[in-house]
Amino acid sequence: MPQFQYKARRRSGDLVEGSLDVADRAAALTQLSKLGLFPVTISTSRAGAMPTVLSAPGSVSRRGLLPVALTTLFQRRRKPKLQELATFTQQLANLLRAGMPLTMALQSMGSLSSKGIPSEVARQLKQDVTEGRSLSDAMGRQSEIFPALVVNMVRAGEKSGALEEVLRRQSAHFERFADVQAKFKSAMIYPLVVLGVGVALVVFFMTALLPKFMNLFESIPGFELPGSTRLLINASRFLTQWWWVLVLATVLLVFLFIRYRATEVGRRTIDRFKLSVPIFGRVTRLNLFGQFARTLGTLLRNGVPVLEALRITELVVPNRIVGDAISETRTAVTDGKTLAQPLAKSGIFPQLMIDLLKIGEETGDIPGALENVAETYERELTLGLRAMTNLIEPVMIVGIAVLVGFLLMSVMSAMFAITQNLQR
Repeated sequence: MPQFQYKARRRSGDLVEGSLDVADRAAALTQLSKLGLFPVTISTSRAGAMPTVLSAPGSVSRRGLLPVALTTLFQRRRKPKLQELATFTQQLANLLRAGMPLTMALQSMGSLSSKGIPSEVARQLKQDVTEGRSLSDAMGRQSEIFPALVVNMVRAGEKSGALEEVLRRQSAHFERFADVQAKFKSAMIYPLVVLGVGVALVVFFMTALLPKFMNLFESIPGFELPGSTRLLINASRFLTQWWWVLVLATVLLVFLFIRYRATEVGRRTIDRFKLSVPIFGRVTRLNLFGQFARTLGTLLRNGVPVLEALRITELVVPNRIVGDAISETRTAVTDGKTLAQPLAKSGIFPQLMIDLLKIGEETGDIPGALENVAETYERELTLGLRAMTNLIEPVMIVGIAVLVGFLLMSVMSAMFAITQNLQR
């Protein structure tokens, strides 16, 4: 049986050397893994045999420094979508349910196709777990991929010994949120298409068709155009000659809006406006209330402490006004109050949510009460989106029809005036 010389590191980082009597190099790697060592080099004891160099944790060869630096500089990881996180956690849960050890499951995840999450993520998780870190700590080192919600739920699953069940709940959680986003986007597709077609028709009429009528009107000496036609012609001239001013103004306004939204005052003003604007504000509130209840209920159901769950929910909810109310609730809970009291005092959350939370506190099932709240507002959100779409569509169609009618009447009134002038 061949003998292999090895250099390896302990979990503490100390370098050790030794030899193994095993059948082949793969068996040597397996034996080192059982000993809790991370291999650096492995070579046979025959003279002249070249050692196989294995990458130690975090080590990079000099020849690989430039590619790694360039990759770090130019290849920024994008934040995965909710459905992509749902797929990743579901696949990992399936592998654990099949009886695979965590390291083997992560190694398999590195070869599975998980859209939106690079395979390098699973490989890095596997390496961190092999070095002795927990899965939650390994995920926490990749915060650009895994949000705090995922990290803390996995940590709670590790403590309770129900990691596979927690991963399944995470997948269901992200799928629900992805479904809500898909409903909102689909509800806005038709109004946006109608608006785009209307704007395109108006621009085409003002820049292509109206100038031909202008040549006809100007060819008649002493003819005075109606006021609406003159207004339309002046607008057409401005649009054809000074279009670049409109483009620059639009770009400037968008830039100023982005800068203003990046400030704390601007973010709060915009978020407050989203909650109070007619029609759209109701849909926004329903979405936020459902998201708050679903996130907090999922965290509490999986064993995350209430203060940490409130902190994570505050980070997840995409509205500063609601986030401030959650922060005040967290402070009040620290002082010994229940959830329902500070939420009611904030004036943001509806009375139905407060009443259901009080019932949950009395029965000792706050996660169940929050899940009931989430289901209630998710159903109302579906109805609200449908009502908003049914209201926006006719309003936009009528508005575009009025605008197009004004364009046609302005041209037709000039044509009628020309006809009457010729008859006289």
